[in-house]
Amino acid sequence: MDDRIASLNYESKHSLLRSNPVLTTFDELLWAIIGLLLTINGVFIEVAVPVPSTWPIDWNQIDLYSLGATLQIGAVLLVGCLGGKNAGALSQIAYLVLGLSGVQVFSQGGGLGYVQEPTFGYLLGFLPGAWVCGYLAFRSKKSRIEILLLSCLCGLLTIHLFGIVYLTGLSLLQLSSLSWGASIWQFSILPFPGQLIVMCASALIAFLLRRILFY
Repeated sequence: MDDRIASLNYESKHSLLRSNPVLTTFDELLWAIIGLLLTINGVFIEVAVPVPSTWPIDWNQIDLYSLGATLQIGAVLLVGCLGGKNAGALSQIAYLVLGLSGVQVFSQGGGLGYVQEPTFGYLLGFLPGAWVCGYLAFRSKKSRIEILLLSCLCGLLTIHLFGIVYLTGLSLLQLSSLSWGASIWQFSILPFPGQLIVMCASALIAFLLRRILFY
């Protein structure tokens, strides 16, 4: 009987340890602030890769090839991987509130009128996308690159899902100047390959930082 009680106490103690969050409330708040700043600034930074035009490489003749994506998507996914679901969601709630209140933090400005922009659905998707990414990223006890990649991919797909649903609504209400198919092509299909590259970079950075920070 004593051995059984001791075993139960041991399992109870370790289950409590496993249920404790990796990050404190202060940590989550700090990552939320960092995520907000990264999201605001990321919209203005377009991702491009250098492509040499001659061989041997002449560093004075390097062309930049745009990937058709900004660092904003990477910022949303990165804060989810590093700060978890709460920090990810909180950073994007703050971002949306700032933008809709009139602060010029969206790519085309800000204000309540922005809800008629075709890209607003993707901005709304930042919130559940960051939450999904953060939730999955902390499901495992140890940070693993494949888990972080999967988390980022699910977050990115969530963003596009919300964006496509929003575009469908605008098309049905005849509030979009583009057809439904043209909108999907321009805002989802064309930028998706570049966003996948940004997503992989975000997962790798998150993996390295979590190893450095020991969580």
